[in-house]
Amino acid sequence: MTSTARRRILLVAHPRRQEASDIAWTVVDRLHDAGIDVVVLPDEAHAVKLSSHVELADPAHPAEGCELVCVLGGDGTILRGAEMSRGTGVPLLGVNLGHVGFLAEAEREDISATVDHIVTRSYTVEERMTLEVTAQVNGNPVYSSWALNEVTVEKANRERMLEVVAEIDGRPLTTWGCDGVVVATPTGSTAYAFSAGGPVVWPDVEALLLVPISAHALFARPLVLGPQSHLALEVVPDTLGTGALWCDGRRAVDLPPGARIEVVRSDTPVRLARLSRSPFTDRLVAKFDLSIHGWRGKARLAKAARAERTARA
Repeated sequence: MTSTARRRILLVAHPRRQEASDIAWTVVDRLHDAGIDVVVLPDEAHAVKLSSHVELADPAHPAEGCELVCVLGGDGTILRGAEMSRGTGVPLLGVNLGHVGFLAEAEREDISATVDHIVTRSYTVEERMTLEVTAQVNGNPVYSSWALNEVTVEKANRERMLEVVAEIDGRPLTTWGCDGVVVATPTGSTAYAFSAGGPVVWPDVEALLLVPISAHALFARPLVLGPQSHLALEVVPDTLGTGALWCDGRRAVDLPPGARIEVVRSDTPVRLARLSRSPFTDRLVAKFDLSIHGWRGKARLAKAARAERTARA
C-alpha cells in the first residue's frame, strides 16, 4: 500500500493586524477540515496567536514542501511572501487586507470562496518578471539583491539633492539632480513608479521602466526600455548628498558618492496564483475606482438593441 503525501500550504499573515489574525484562524480551520496542513513561521504563529492545527515552518526554507503560499495582508505583506516563494516554484496567492492591494488576487470579503479555490486547486499560475541588482563601490561588490516591483536609488538627506548618471547598455544617457530614480518592472508600474509619474504597463509586457523622481532637468521623462536592457546608475563622485538603494521598499543599503548600481532582468520570476481570468483593465478600474460613466461597449450596445427590439414587438 502506498501512502499519499499530505498537502501543505504556507500561510503568511500581517503580524500586527487583528483582522489578519481573525481571518488566519478561519483559513487554518477550513484547510484543516479539508485535510490540508498549514505551516506558519514561528514568529508569525506567535504574533497572530496561531497554535492549533498549524505546523512551524523552517525560517530558512519556509515554502519547502508546500504547494502554495497564501498571504493575508496588503502589498507589503505580499512582497514579504514573495521573498519566501521566489525560486521555489511555489505560487503565491494574496488576499488583500490593505488599501489598494494591486498584488492581491482576492479581497477580504471573498475569503470563503478563496479557500474553496485552494482546496479544489482551481487556480492558474502566471509568472511575473523580477529584477537583479548589484551595487559596487570602487569596483568592489558591496550588495546584491532582487525586486519584484522596483529598485530605487534615493537621496538619504532631505536637504541634499542627489546627482545620478543614468547609463543604458553601456552608454551614458543623462545626469539628473534629483530626489532619486526608480527602475521598475511592469508589475511595479502601479506602485512607486506610478507615484513618481511613470506609465502604467500591462503585466504581460516585457519591459523595464526608468523613472526619475523630482529631477531638476529638461529631460526628465520616464522611459520604457526593452527587457534585455542593462541599466546602470552612478552616484556622481563629487555630489554633496549621499544615497540609499532600496529593493521593493523592504531591503536597503547606503550608497556613498561614486557608487555604481546595475540592474538587469532576472532569470527567476515570481509565480502568482490567479483565481479568475478577468483582464488587467478591470483591475485598474476597480483598484483606482476609475469612472467608466458613459461607456457603451459592444456588449452593452447589443443588449440595448435587443431590449429595443423586444419593446417594439
